[in-house]
Amino acid sequence: MILSIQLLEEELKKSLKGKEEIKTGTLRMLLSALHNAEKDKKYKTQKEEGLAAEEIESIVASEAKKRRESIEAFLKGGRQDLVAKEKAELDILLSFLPPQLSEQEIDVLVQEAVASTGAATQKDIGKVMGYLAPKVKGRADG
Repeated sequence: MILSIQLLEEELKKSLKGKEEIKTGTLRMLLSALHNAEKDKKYKTQKEEGLAAEEIESIVASEAKKRRESIEAFLKGGRQDLVAKEKAELDILLSFLPPQLSEQEIDVLVQEAVASTGAATQKDIGKVMGYLAPKVKGRADG
């Protein structure tokens, strides 16, 4: 699935027709963030080009990260009602992102990276990260 603003707008229409309040609110928030990013890009580049799929994915991931941080804060504050709402929004946002890699899959990729770059010491971590970054982009946190 190639993520686009048009796809998200179609999902918004479906959620409006289905009277899904949380999904509608989440998609409106996401589309607002995307439109703001699009305006910023147009202002900075002085070109009339929209956001690329990678940029959209990055913004969705950023919004998902905000929800995770909010969940932690609300748990510490004992606000279970808000935790449930944020988790529902997070689930909606995650549905638009590629599936995350498991720890085992990441371990395999790291071992492959170490073997192919010939990394032997901690000083070689830059080589390993350079090899790994494009392979796990958007599919692994931290």
